[in-house]
Amino acid sequence: MTVTEKKPEEKTAGEQERETLPGVTIHGLHDAKRLMKAAEYRGKQSIKVIDRPMPLVTDAEDAILKVSSTCICGSDLHLYLGTIPGMKPGQVMGHEFMGTVVEVGVGVKDVKAGDRVVACFDIGCGRCFLCKQGAFSCCEATNPNVQMKELYGHQISGMFGYSQITGGYDGGQAEYVRVPFADVNLLKVPPDMPDEKIVFLSDILPTAWNACEMGDVSQGDVVAIWGCGPVGILTAQCAMFRGAARVIVIDEHAYRLVSVKEGLAKMTVHGPDVGIEAVGQHYAHSLTHKIEMKLHLETDPSEVLNEIIYCTRKAGRISIVGVYAGFTKNFNIGEWPGYGWLMFACAFMEKGQQMRGSQTPVQKFWHHLLELVQSGKLDPSVVVTHRPPLEEAGHAYKVFNEKLENCIKVVLKPTHAPLIVRQVI
Repeated sequence: MTVTEKKPEEKTAGEQERETLPGVTIHGLHDAKRLMKAAEYRGKQSIKVIDRPMPLVTDAEDAILKVSSTCICGSDLHLYLGTIPGMKPGQVMGHEFMGTVVEVGVGVKDVKAGDRVVACFDIGCGRCFLCKQGAFSCCEATNPNVQMKELYGHQISGMFGYSQITGGYDGGQAEYVRVPFADVNLLKVPPDMPDEKIVFLSDILPTAWNACEMGDVSQGDVVAIWGCGPVGILTAQCAMFRGAARVIVIDEHAYRLVSVKEGLAKMTVHGPDVGIEAVGQHYAHSLTHKIEMKLHLETDPSEVLNEIIYCTRKAGRISIVGVYAGFTKNFNIGEWPGYGWLMFACAFMEKGQQMRGSQTPVQKFWHHLLELVQSGKLDPSVVVTHRPPLEEAGHAYKVFNEKLENCIKVVLKPTHAPLIVRQVI
């Protein structure tokens, strides 16, 4: 089939708008004379902290951030394990971070050098149709990757440290990082609040809140959460704050349940009103799914989603915030005559359920969530168990991935030793 370019009058309003959106430089300028520490992806299950050139302001709306805290997210483990396409050696990891602004471009108006800020994981331009609707994680301007468009039909926004498929931006597991469209993607925070109270405004706290938003969690609801990692724990906290009568958390690791166990119901008669998927895609348990993934017949097991469909009540709501890579087989969408017992007998369409999923538009929620954290109504710091220096990132990934030492959440702390200055000829 031959695809011909559309004439101007044949283009939709969205297509015309994309041609006028602000440009962004993916791989910014660097100062080769000054070196900093950064955690690089070197291959499957290999993260190395090395010296890299310092980032510089490249576009007019950039800011350079001196990182004070940077986290390992459960989503980073998908990259670490090699299950996300487009990951290349040399990628600086990390999309949850905060710090102090040290330099801004001439087009930055709202933040300045010296401001203490949190960065969001999703990179929005603030000016496209979707950003104006609050859907920053679907920004039209920040991710030029064609592979994602071929896989999903459209690109989502660019993301820090999350492979070429989301733009190939350097991440924040480094001593310094460049943040494009700084006025959109940085949130000024109070100088007197500990990092661990506010660094999770970058991702997992808004993601937990978004899980509740998509499931319309409200007063009196029974909420079941599959996955008691950091996102699952904070989702339970958000659900209780929003008035849920009961929160049921499901996980195979008993130590993870301890921090949310008190006050949570263990059973309900009719099934939960809301089922929230906070697990993600690389946890295949059945032999069938393991074989299908090995043979590339699917990239993501449907076990958890099918279980949620089965357990959530008729006309209930299902919310997906766990990261999936591609496609799944055996999704329980309707009846399968003769195999009903195997497919949990009743399915998504038959039960009249609603299902929503999204990468979280952090900027939509973080002002409200900062207020809740400041007032003590939410406390995301409860998930932190490990605080190694950035230089130990490689080992920290291993601990987090293998769930050693009862690890729930890792916050890496850059030491900011004096910058290395090298002679460049």
